[in-house]
Amino acid sequence: MKVLVLATSRKTRGGVTAVINMYRQSPMWTQFNCRWIETHRDGGVLVKVAYLVKALLQYAVCLPFYDIVHIHIGLIPSAKRKYIFWRLAKMLKKKTVIHLHCGSQIEEIWTRVYRIMFEQSDCAIVLSSSIKRIIEQHTGPSDRIRVVYNPCPEVCIKDGPKDNILLFSGTVCEAKGYKDLIRAFSKVAAKHTDWKLVLAGNGEIAQAHGLAEELGVADKVVIPGWVRGEDKDRLFSCAGAFCLPSYAEGLPMAVLEAFAYGLPVITTPVGAIPDIADNGQNVLLFDCGDVDELANSIEKVISDRVLRERLADNGRKLATTVFSLETVSNQIAGIYFLLSDE
Repeated sequence: MKVLVLATSRKTRGGVTAVINMYRQSPMWTQFNCRWIETHRDGGVLVKVAYLVKALLQYAVCLPFYDIVHIHIGLIPSAKRKYIFWRLAKMLKKKTVIHLHCGSQIEEIWTRVYRIMFEQSDCAIVLSSSIKRIIEQHTGPSDRIRVVYNPCPEVCIKDGPKDNILLFSGTVCEAKGYKDLIRAFSKVAAKHTDWKLVLAGNGEIAQAHGLAEELGVADKVVIPGWVRGEDKDRLFSCAGAFCLPSYAEGLPMAVLEAFAYGLPVITTPVGAIPDIADNGQNVLLFDCGDVDELANSIEKVISDRVLRERLADNGRKLATTVFSLETVSNQIAGIYFLLSDE
């Protein structure tokens, strides 16, 4: 059994790349002779077109020798690119798996391309039961739509005291709520002068600096840019708490990484988060865009050591059970076995 995996480039920043890289670390990857074809890369138009053409050529050579095509898709540009590959797989009567990496946005972006792929693929994977229900409103109930969570990374937690850092990790853009976070942090910064807000990511860096300056917290907001490797490990290891105030998500890898590192998490009930959230036990939830509620949540986490420890411990339990790489990769392997028997 051989599986072609179609997804964005190894060099692309973001959750899908992180997910595929984790799959590569599991026995499932070699068990099914998986090969990753990179269909997209961040960059200018020429870079993107070159990557797409290269991917199509690789795909045309490989496709006849593979049994299953596992296609990871996101928002509309991703779905349109991958539709070409999906159609070729169907023409050669290959088994196809569509793996959707967005959440409640699907209501806004649902088009004919999504409908065709979801209705005609041999299996479709989504990130939560709530996302499955949304899709079934468009396609009708189907046992071919499976819920498989993203896996948490396997990390070594370092003993020792944590720094007074509230960490954000991801693209610095309005959809991720970074402005809400800076505004909320500014409301508690005067009381907690020893705490800093760190925004780790690329995007609207200048705007973020400008807002922090405007609110008088420029000396307490640190923006190191996109971090990876040892720098990322060091930052997550030393942070005292994590916050992702997103307006839309699938199952955010940044939250799963925070769980894995044993950080107390503040976030919004978007995408797959409500599936696993026990408010006040494994996460602290607030409504999207509610700056005052977010400030109150930050205040609670900073001031209440018992709450921090409870959130961290229960999040870590999720990382090593429900979201463990072993659990998730076994679910993917089960889907491959099922398709191979049909």
